[in-house]
Formats: sequence, structure tokens, C-alpha cells
Amino acid sequence: MLDRRAVEETGRLVEARTGGLPVRWEQMAVVAGIYRAAAAVRQHFENSVLRGADLTWTGFVVLWVVWLREEAETRHVAEEAGISKGTLTGVVRTLESRELVRRTGHPGDGRLVLLSLTERGEALMRRLFPEFNAEEVFVTGQLDEDECRYAAELLQRIVAQVEDHGVERRRLLLGGADPAPRRSGRRRAGAGGHQGDADERGAAGGEHEGADGEHGAAGGEHGPVGA
Repeated sequence: MLDRRAVEETGRLVEARTGGLPVRWEQMAVVAGIYRAAAAVRQHFENSVLRGADLTWTGFVVLWVVWLREEAETRHVAEEAGISKGTLTGVVRTLESRELVRRTGHPGDGRLVLLSLTERGEALMRRLFPEFNAEEVFVTGQLDEDECRYAAELLQRIVAQVEDHGVERRRLLLGGADPAPRRSGRRRAGAGGHQGDADERGAAGGEHEGADGEHGAAGGEHGPVGA
């Protein structure tokens, strides 16, 4: 449930700061809640089970996707993990150096690269996933199973709204122009469009830098988006 008093108080503060601009309080509370929940969950996992495995959230995401697929093209791994190709390149480089993943050429198309886990990577995921799932149970400890299913459904609907209509909405807001590159990042043209920002470049420099990622894309509904 929304803390209506806190939401309304925040709304009044916003209206006061914007000269009486009407505020959609409930929608503001949902987005703020998603942000805070995502940050809290990611921090908890990175400081607990992933810390013991010397992995960031994004590193685990990539291992998770490849583990489920057994072998997958890099472009599909990036898409299912919710990260850019540039981010994936940096993360895979780090995971390769730890002998957790391997890259091989596609037998039918030399331009494509396949990812799979090494024996060491397989052993890590078999050990790590039950620990990760136990923490998923912990962070949702105030919800019963029906509430978990409903929360997952609501989050999926929000993701679908952005994925299905986000591009059109952004073009409308930008007058048909592409987003400008961030000052702290760079824009890289590729088949998937503009890529690269501060977080993505950080991941390219090593897995322990910040990066985007969602655990659960490959598993359909598993993880924080289903994370």
C-alpha cells in the first residue's frame, strides 16, 4: 500500500516548488518506489551472495542468461540481460579472465559470437543460484505468494508500457530527434542504435564498475523483473 500521507506531503512540496503545478501523486510514488526498491535490492545482493562470488549484479545477469541458454549469441545475451553490446563486451572480458565463460565463433556465420559457460562457470552457477534464490525469498519476505505474483504482474505491465511505447514517446518529447549523447559518455553507432554511457563504459573497463542489467529476462519471469 502507498503511504498516502507521505505521498501527499511530497506532492504538496513539489507543488510549492513548481508554483502550483498539478502533481500526479500516485504515479510519482510508483516510479520512486521502483527506483528505491531496485537500488535496495541490487545493493543487498551485491553485498551478500554476489560479494562472496566476487560478482556484480551485471556479471551475475550475464552468467544467468548464458547458463539457462547453455549457448547463446552475444547479441541475444545482451538483449535478454537488458544491457548494451558495449557493456556485454566488457563484462564478458572480465568473466573470461576468470575462466567462467568462453567465446566461440558461430559455425554458420563467422560474424557472430557464441557464449557458453566453462566447467568452472557451470559449477559456480549451480552453487550460487540456490543462494541467490534464497535472498529473493528474503527480500520479498513481507509478501505472500499471491502478492508476489501480483507485484510481478504489475512490474511486467510497466516494463511492457516502456518497451512497447517508449520509443514513440521519446521521439515525441524530443521532436523526432535521437537522444543526444550524455556528457559523461559516448555514443556508439551499431545495429541496435546509439549505445554507450557512463555506466556502460564503466563495465567495459571491468566487471566491478557500474553497469545496467536485469536478472530474469532469459528465464521469462525469474528475477527482479519477473529483475
